[in-house]
Amino acid sequence: MRKAIFIVLALLVLGASVVWFSFDKDARDFLAKGQTSPDVLFWSVDERDAGFRVLDAFPFLAGSRTIEAGDEPLPLPQGEPVDIGVDIARYMADQRASALVIVHEGKVVFEDYGLDFSADGKWTSFSVAKSLTSTLVGAAVADGSIASIDDPVTKYIADLKGSAYDDVSVAQLLTMTSGVQWNEDYGDPNSDVAKFNNHTPEGGMDTTVSYMRSLPREAPAGEKWVYKTGETNLIGILVSEATGKPLADYLSEKIWKPFGMGADATWLLNNSGNEISGCCIQAATRDMARFGLFMLGGGRINGEAVLPEGWIEAATTQQADIGTPGEGYGYQWWTYDDGSYAAQGIFGQGIFIDPSRDLVIASNANWPEAVPQKQAAARLEFYRAVQRAIAVETDAGAPDKTGDVAQ
Repeated sequence: MRKAIFIVLALLVLGASVVWFSFDKDARDFLAKGQTSPDVLFWSVDERDAGFRVLDAFPFLAGSRTIEAGDEPLPLPQGEPVDIGVDIARYMADQRASALVIVHEGKVVFEDYGLDFSADGKWTSFSVAKSLTSTLVGAAVADGSIASIDDPVTKYIADLKGSAYDDVSVAQLLTMTSGVQWNEDYGDPNSDVAKFNNHTPEGGMDTTVSYMRSLPREAPAGEKWVYKTGETNLIGILVSEATGKPLADYLSEKIWKPFGMGADATWLLNNSGNEISGCCIQAATRDMARFGLFMLGGGRINGEAVLPEGWIEAATTQQADIGTPGEGYGYQWWTYDDGSYAAQGIFGQGIFIDPSRDLVIASNANWPEAVPQKQAAARLEFYRAVQRAIAVETDAGAPDKTGDVAQ
């Protein structure tokens, strides 16, 4: 018995050592310093450089759940480089990019890494996770676990009954038009987005549900768009309640394994043990590009539809006016009038998808601020430059299709 216990302990130590040395030196140094602040929004740039690649390893967070990959990764063959007409090295430096992967017609036409990150690492997604979460709503509708997105939210989250969410539909959660009051100011430690994950829940309730049910209404449901991370977290709870499965398990079952992601990912948990579905999937950048290919393929795997007919079209076209010409909001996707759309996360995470060009651009970064206008505008212009380059290559000099959208 003592020998068996010794062997188990030795294996645990060996496993921990393997994990430890899989992190790069800066990340190991950062973890060794015992960083104990859970307020990631207020870390320094250097702390974020080290922390974003190992966010699921921090003991002061509530842990994570693995999104398991399968045994047969979807190939990403090398394609012919595309002349974008941009100094990409300078662009990546200005973006403080840790990864940039461009896939055209299923082939990688550009791939590079920065901040001492690599293809083998996993970088946190922040709100890119929102677009993956909304896609799981579509999967749950296709499965019959969610009858209709016109259903009231309270049909699936009973603890929201008696709150401002009584009059809110699943569709209004998806489009962030609930009319419930919310403050998403990343620089304000007293904002809702800074406080809600640390909320002490009412007995037996999920943290997010407990916090969100206390919020007042500021507009009739369906009439006003306000960006709310907390509501995406409600969507995650809703999917888990409807399917009876943890969100990470459902993502693995429906997409991550069967589509052929190259590596396991993780999803951070809140203090109630549920995925923080508005944030924080740690994944390889190539696998985020693969998710873009899943969307480009119409949400089908081996010829089988994972999503309902018409779901992607509805999810990725404007459902809500956000007040910016040429841009809108779908089902947790940012939309553009030229038919392209994007998943976006603070500090520079993103998946940009252009169906007309069979184009996916996956990127990770650590911007100097959560949403700096300079870097955000430069990233959009980079997307447009890639679109123009692809248009020239595929259309033999045909007029560019990007139009005047938010240059």
